[in-house]
Amino acid sequence: MRTSLRRLRRLMVELLLWGAALAGLTAMVLVICAHAFGLSLILFRTGSMEPAIPQGAASLVQEIPASEVAVGDVVTVDRAGRLPVTHRVTSVDDGEEPQERIITMQGDANAAEDPEPYTVTEVRQVLWSAPGMAEPIHRLSDPWVMGTVTVGAALLVGWAFWPRRPDDSDGPDDDESDGDQQHDVGAPPRSTVQLARPRHAAPRRSS
Repeated sequence: MRTSLRRLRRLMVELLLWGAALAGLTAMVLVICAHAFGLSLILFRTGSMEPAIPQGAASLVQEIPASEVAVGDVVTVDRAGRLPVTHRVTSVDDGEEPQERIITMQGDANAAEDPEPYTVTEVRQVLWSAPGMAEPIHRLSDPWVMGTVTVGAALLVGWAFWPRRPDDSDGPDDDESDGDQQHDVGAPPRSTVQLARPRHAAPRRSS
């Protein structure tokens, strides 16, 4: 019984450690890809892009030069002193510099274009959106949540590698290993060496 419990505990620990390792590896890959390909996440707090991108959605965006922007693209533009805006491009014109573009944008749910055009050298283009993911991602970014997850992972690793007592090893149970070696307590051990019986000389016949 104890052997089965130890095996179950070891299996659970291995599964948890593999899950933690996989999560860590996934996070590393995502960070590398984000830096290598200019990827990031945008959280939508308003519904100005509905129905294409509903309120509360999260979008994966990629940084591209302004020269690649085309009419119909949904892009995010940074604004000095204000939050970024993510709308659909309605027109693109050349700027004063070769890398500059002057674009106008409008939200799909808005009745008119944005009040002013944007002069940009680079934008973030929306590649993919996931409805309802803004709130979970926002909660995961909370310092208390991240601290709790970090402490929990550290405790899990420490518990998995904490030294065990000798009787907690994965060897056979005491009552199972003693089953084939039962003997009477206090009885002298039986010798397995057979003593040779003395041979008596045959009587001699007298003549």
